[in-house]
Amino acid sequence: MVKKSKQQKKDILQPRPPIVVVLGHVDSGKTSILDYIRKTHIAEKESGGITQHIGAYQVEYKEKLITFIDTPGHEAFSAMRSHGAKVADIAVLVVDACEGVKPQTKEAISYIKKVGIPALVALNKVDKVEAQQEKVKGALVKEGITVESMGGEAPCVEVSAKTGQGIEELLEIILLVGEMEGLKGDNEKLAEGVVIESCLDPKRGPTATLLIREGSLGIEDIVGTASAFGRIKTLENFQSKKIDRALPSYPVIVTGFKEVPEVGEKFYKRKSLDEARSYFEKKERKKTGEGEVLDIGPGKKVLNLVIKADVRGSLQAIQEILRVLPQDEVVLRILDSGVGEINESNVKLALASRGFVLGFRTKADSNALSLSERSGVKVLTFEVIYELAQGVRNLMQSLIKPEIVRKTLGRVEVLAIFRTEKTRQIIGGKVIFGEVKKGARIDVLRNGEKAGSGKLVQLQQNKKEVARVPQDQECGILFEGEVRIQEGDVLEIFEEEKTKYKL
Repeated sequence: MVKKSKQQKKDILQPRPPIVVVLGHVDSGKTSILDYIRKTHIAEKESGGITQHIGAYQVEYKEKLITFIDTPGHEAFSAMRSHGAKVADIAVLVVDACEGVKPQTKEAISYIKKVGIPALVALNKVDKVEAQQEKVKGALVKEGITVESMGGEAPCVEVSAKTGQGIEELLEIILLVGEMEGLKGDNEKLAEGVVIESCLDPKRGPTATLLIREGSLGIEDIVGTASAFGRIKTLENFQSKKIDRALPSYPVIVTGFKEVPEVGEKFYKRKSLDEARSYFEKKERKKTGEGEVLDIGPGKKVLNLVIKADVRGSLQAIQEILRVLPQDEVVLRILDSGVGEINESNVKLALASRGFVLGFRTKADSNALSLSERSGVKVLTFEVIYELAQGVRNLMQSLIKPEIVRKTLGRVEVLAIFRTEKTRQIIGGKVIFGEVKKGARIDVLRNGEKAGSGKLVQLQQNKKEVARVPQDQECGILFEGEVRIQEGDVLEIFEEEKTKYKL
């Protein structure tokens, strides 16, 4: 009886497309390779382009599908790339055949080892004369990746995203590795998988890209994660084409969540809304870093921020990059964060805390803009994550008063007083140390004590106006200040420079 049950279960399992994540250094050519594959092998070309921010798509090769997770290459998105590696079946490690192993190459290798998925190497830019394939293969060995030609297990394909060389072979090997892994899914099981991307669509509400790992998903199905749940209202493929049901390894765009789910969360199909709600309520909803102030010592400032972004993935990446900013002098506090347009409540929160509102690839609605103008709350929007990070750095630096550094230029012994007015005097003296410079500050020293201070307005030598007078030379000085200079006084000439704190 048990034996028959196992056989029945085996019959239910069906082959599914391999899920592939492409990793590597930012300049290795990952995007170029994916773009070439998309242009030449995209499934259902007539359906149009790929929806922005979906994060996953499928290509067709020899009548078989391959699902690619489109992970960003920017180092600021390390958390998102980590999510990508965790849900994939196969990793393609792209390495520049000219530049070799770079910091993000090592980071990608660590992800691959951590999740324990098979990897194949794509040596890119082999069409260039400076390509050094064998040297790069040797460098990979030091990082724990040994290709087949050097006695290892990792398949290696020499490719060129520019000419298309090796792309067909790369897809062939991906399918071969998928077959060897025996990738199968249970279409009858309750669907489960991972949230690849999510956003708050102004017209459709909470919208998410789900990658199905097991089971099938359809209209009216109930799904839930640790942070959101709901009944599916619309179901679309990666090209925004409406479908009735999706199978294992398929990326789909869904609406119907009551809130925007977090990127990287697992989702599960539930039998009822009550079951989904019960699971949701058991989980503690975390907002990393929001509202927390850590180690605010004496003299430290706090920068309060409200952050809105286009999608959850962007929001997580922003929080990741801000978390590593130095906070020795200024502590960052994220009061609130979310996806969608900047609204009036965001500005009110920033106003109450004397903070700022940051928007990433999103805009402020009319009410928010109106309140911002009336209240003086700054709303800053950015399109590039590094520009946002630099903007936050600038805000942090603006909270710290610049340090005033005094630089002594020289000293003058007063030999004669030629004219005295209300706040001005013309004196004659000799430079006994350093030099005298027009426009510098002056401290008047009398019997070794400071008697007052002022400014050097004009400087003359031999009755001619000059910019500076060196040591052991005599000069005439037009002094401006409240103190009365006397013969025998010593004038200390100095400058003050403001040095801004830099993170």
